[in-house]
Amino acid sequence: MAKNNAPPPKKCPHQECEEGLPPWLSTFADLATNMLCFFVLLLSFAQMDVQKFKDVLGSIKEAFGVQTKRPDANFSAFSPTKFERKEVQMDQDDRAMLAMVVQLNTMLDETELKKVTKVTTDDVGVILRVDNDALFEPGSAMLKPGAEQALSKVVAILKEHNYELVVRGHTDDHPTSGNLYPSNWELSSARAAAALRFIVEKGGIRSNRLKAVGYADSQPLLPNNSEENRHTNRRTEFYFHRPGDRSW
Repeated sequence: MAKNNAPPPKKCPHQECEEGLPPWLSTFADLATNMLCFFVLLLSFAQMDVQKFKDVLGSIKEAFGVQTKRPDANFSAFSPTKFERKEVQMDQDDRAMLAMVVQLNTMLDETELKKVTKVTTDDVGVILRVDNDALFEPGSAMLKPGAEQALSKVVAILKEHNYELVVRGHTDDHPTSGNLYPSNWELSSARAAAALRFIVEKGGIRSNRLKAVGYADSQPLLPNNSEENRHTNRRTEFYFHRPGDRSW
């Protein structure tokens, strides 16, 4: 039988060899795992929605105090309806609203109503605001003879545009006098109903396109701390809105 002349395995001169992986291999495995995580992260950023990334970037800027120029407030602080003028890309509905605003302002410029009316917008509709003094006697819900001039403009808009209307009555904080209207709630509601009745009877507008609501003094445009502000708060609003949108 031939003898095995292979040399015996060498042993570490100073200590026994440790079992398991050598330390360098464990470090290499950690490095490879970290590189994999890094490339996965790069891939996730590559597929990220650009708009969401911009939104997140803006939030980070504000969180870290980056100075930005903020736009001025564009609605009355005391008005819960917030008549906003948003700068957005215009679609077909936005163009229709803009055409309505231009048409209303043109009709009002041709009369004395410009002094007692204001046209503004919110996110889904157009508001024609008329001073109550131009429509009603103080403390009354009976229409003045000259009120027909303003209400005829409302009828013209409804006939030309497929919009619905909410007539909204508002008062100041002064209590009512007399027994006919015990409070501003009854007075504001009666005035809104009187204007709506004219639009239905004289304008021939279908009643299912119309609503009337009284807000009394619950939605002032300005604080009721002066006669000038109270005069501004005493108003009737004609709110034109797209069918099916929020209207109250």
